[in-house]
Amino acid sequence: MESAKVDENLRYTDVDNPHLLMDVYTPGDASRDVPLPIVVFLHGGARPEYRPKDWGFFRSWGRLIAAAGMVGVAFTHRLGYPKPFFSQASADLSRALEYIRANADSWNADRDRICLAAWSAGGPLLATAMREKPSFVRCLVAFYALLDCQHSRAHTDNESPASVEAFSPIRYLQGEASSTIPLLVARAGQDENRTINDSIDRFIAAAMAANAPITLMNHPWGEHGFDNQNDDERSREIIQGAIAFMRAHLK
Repeated sequence: MESAKVDENLRYTDVDNPHLLMDVYTPGDASRDVPLPIVVFLHGGARPEYRPKDWGFFRSWGRLIAAAGMVGVAFTHRLGYPKPFFSQASADLSRALEYIRANADSWNADRDRICLAAWSAGGPLLATAMREKPSFVRCLVAFYALLDCQHSRAHTDNESPASVEAFSPIRYLQGEASSTIPLLVARAGQDENRTINDSIDRFIAAAMAANAPITLMNHPWGEHGFDNQNDDERSREIIQGAIAFMRAHLK
């Protein structure tokens, strides 16, 4: 992790906000012969001025992904709290992916092998990939993430019904299982936010009914943010499992 190279504070969008920046983590000793897959981190609800990409949490994840032989990307977007600002955050994600794919060669990265990994209130941003199914998104990861906004007051009070539905990943489990992007869900058994676990439980039930390619890893005594808060074997097992899932689906 210590040998990772970091390109910091890259301007990925022309939106007039000084905090909409990106950091890219690459392995320090990677061969230039084979382009590396990319893992893009989607933070939860936090105003851009809090600069989520700079949190120690995402700096650690970035270096960990680099140590696992992949390229980690952390970027700040406009997903807010309590107002989610879905349209703005989704536009930021689209622009970030355009920027990453356009500049992939400079990091020896493969623009066609990308995983989106979301945490907490960032879960709804996975909905766009589940709906549009871009060929370059090979898998999704959701750490204690909101996967159904339709029962969340914070979202129904601040977004239109159409927006709440559009950004609920649970809405995109219909259809052929072979066309669904593989998804790993990491659940915090002791999450203090009941809305999140209720949404995960509904999502898993719907995914099973649809015979979708879902992997569930549950931390029975894990709290919200267990990969940062609970220093125990189950946390490490889930982190290792998530990385193995990414590497398997990114080939």
